[in-house]
Amino acid sequence: MSSTVYSSSEFLTAIYEVDGPESLARRTAERICVDQTIEAERNLLPHSLQSMILGHLEDLRANAGGRFHATIRFRGDLLSGECSDVLNVLFGTSSLRGDVTLLSFTMTSGLLASWPGPRFGIDGLRQAVGVSHRPLLCAVLKPLGRTPQELAELAVQFVEGGVDLIKDDQSLVDQRWCRFKDRVSLCAEAVAGATTSRGRPCLYFAHISGSLDTMRRRAAQAKNLGASGLLVAPGLTGFDALRTLRADDEIALPIASHPSLLGTLVDRGGGGLASPVVYGFLPRLVGSDLSIYPAFDSDYPMSPQDCVSVADHCRQPWGCLRSMMPAVGGRIGPERLVELGSALGKDMIFVLGSRIQQSPGGVVAAMKEFHRVLGE
Repeated sequence: MSSTVYSSSEFLTAIYEVDGPESLARRTAERICVDQTIEAERNLLPHSLQSMILGHLEDLRANAGGRFHATIRFRGDLLSGECSDVLNVLFGTSSLRGDVTLLSFTMTSGLLASWPGPRFGIDGLRQAVGVSHRPLLCAVLKPLGRTPQELAELAVQFVEGGVDLIKDDQSLVDQRWCRFKDRVSLCAEAVAGATTSRGRPCLYFAHISGSLDTMRRRAAQAKNLGASGLLVAPGLTGFDALRTLRADDEIALPIASHPSLLGTLVDRGGGGLASPVVYGFLPRLVGSDLSIYPAFDSDYPMSPQDCVSVADHCRQPWGCLRSMMPAVGGRIGPERLVELGSALGKDMIFVLGSRIQQSPGGVVAAMKEFHRVLGE
């Protein structure tokens, strides 16, 4: 991807949470201004260059928890157009400190215009599956160890039960008992046949994570084999790799962001990135059409407040970028749909894992129960 040269009038603005009291918070914020740019002593730069290169502390104020929010502005011409540049300026050296949390960031319109954002977004996904009035349901092909034929048969049951999307489990790569080509070919064919019978589309997202060369090859192969979407884990592959796939007009398929390894970035009380940055801002910036992350009160640490905040940041207006569909998972049963739907809204995807395969009445009946709870 070619480098982009930005004007000095463009800015990247970040909000950090740092420890108090105010004197300590100010020192930490000033250190961020330096560490995230030159990572050296300020006096190594001529005074005339300091205002051009170093971050600028625009605001420092206490929050309700006794910590402080520091708003810092960085010049756009520090960046060359790669996601790695943005991440390095936002949190590169500060990630080593352990007492700083990146809460959010914004870009001026000129900076944001060079980012692709989702190709399809919420409206495109809804149009593709023919559903406009309710949350979408996504089923997962698992567990690892099944043959391509067994996974294809499971996919048919999902479609017959009324699912809107089907995705590979992230553990499915190119194992000897389940080769990538065989799995994608059989599952795509099975989904296409079953959706023709029911009269409504279902998207199938093939997992393609790997090196960039591997992902490009798998993405092209998946499309040729009939997959209607791609599943990528940017925590494993890097966000720039997902952005590269999004920019490929010959692929042009919806992309789902999987959270594998991204949890290591999230602040758990010792510094890191806020959940909306990890699961909302970054996947949307690089072009994900949907972002999978844990539901609150699941097997994974996610507060109701953070869960709702991620969903809001996926959907809220952000310059020229399309909205992205939030997708929550984590052992979700039909009894949780009302609670989750009330908290998260209609423009959501519920990711249904292995629990539906354990239903005494079978997969199809389990799926129909989800639809009943959703009012269908």
